[in-house]
Amino acid sequence: MPTELEELVGFIAHPSEPIRQIATENLVPYSTSQPSIFKTNELLPIKHLKFLIRDHPKIAEHAISILINLTGDKEVLENVASDDRFLGFLFANLTDPAEPNANLLAMLLANLVKSDKLKSILTRKQPSPKGLESNELVLNQLFDLFVKGADGTYNKHADFDYLAYVFADLAKHAEIRQHFLQQQEYDGVVPINKIKVFTDHASDIRRKGVASAIKNVAFDVPAHPNLIDEDQVNILPYILLPIIGGEEYPEEETMNMLPDLQLLPPDKKRDSDPRIIQAHIETLMLLTTTRPVREYMREINVYPVIRETHLRVDDEEVREACERLVNVLMADEEDESKEDGGTKAIEAAEEDEDDDKVVEV
Repeated sequence: MPTELEELVGFIAHPSEPIRQIATENLVPYSTSQPSIFKTNELLPIKHLKFLIRDHPKIAEHAISILINLTGDKEVLENVASDDRFLGFLFANLTDPAEPNANLLAMLLANLVKSDKLKSILTRKQPSPKGLESNELVLNQLFDLFVKGADGTYNKHADFDYLAYVFADLAKHAEIRQHFLQQQEYDGVVPINKIKVFTDHASDIRRKGVASAIKNVAFDVPAHPNLIDEDQVNILPYILLPIIGGEEYPEEETMNMLPDLQLLPPDKKRDSDPRIIQAHIETLMLLTTTRPVREYMREINVYPVIRETHLRVDDEEVREACERLVNVLMADEEDESKEDGGTKAIEAAEEDEDDDKVVEV
């Protein structure tokens, strides 16, 4: 005999729209408290939920919310992430400027990209909506959605903030990192340049996801010269500005700092989230992998910024990250034993690179 909850799960496939709506709405809390009820009959309820993302907007809202919570489970995640037809509907709906559940779809995608199955996004294509001004590559459409979502000019229902988490996870794959760093023919822009500007955005989600994405891109050591080149990506101001506050520096320290870091107002605030600050410091650590970049970071006086961050941010992990970076920046380059400091930085960062958790609603 099925339990009452199992019977309720069965109603999500009922022919009556009102019944489907009542069933999905009441089942949302159970997707976190009793997820096993959705894994019966060889995941048949999951199959029904995937179909419901095209249902009435309220039913779709509940179905997507349930899927967001259930994709923390490995079996469910792989089932959903390997369903190419479902992914087609997801990406089409996500890029629809009238889609009322676009933010929820972005949250679901942020979970799905934790599966290696989603590496296929690198070559996935679909027609680009006219107002998006993108090309047919889905990954480029996500970058353009993210940019337009910041000011709500594309979909009045969505800010697409959770795409920042999507980029963070995708950037862990070497082949996708390459796409982040390649100028695109359709608009002449390097994708990472589209997201770097959000390191000081008001949204915690945007800032955290973008910081993690930049950090993961920095694992591509051959790309470091372009990352710090002022005429290419010029990433350093976007990493350093969030971790610097309004403290005063002696003139002999400020005169060699990057222009963006000079003459900051006394009320300048550093990022309020210690994990974001930590991510930026770890990115700086990754960038010290090669000697030319280490020497450049010394020339532009990165050390005083890290010194003050260590002094003023009351967080043990931030302080430890600062200390590791200072040890490299202050090392004697004539001592060949220090030459592998950057390599050790990569090894250390790899230990905790998967620091963004599964999204739940």
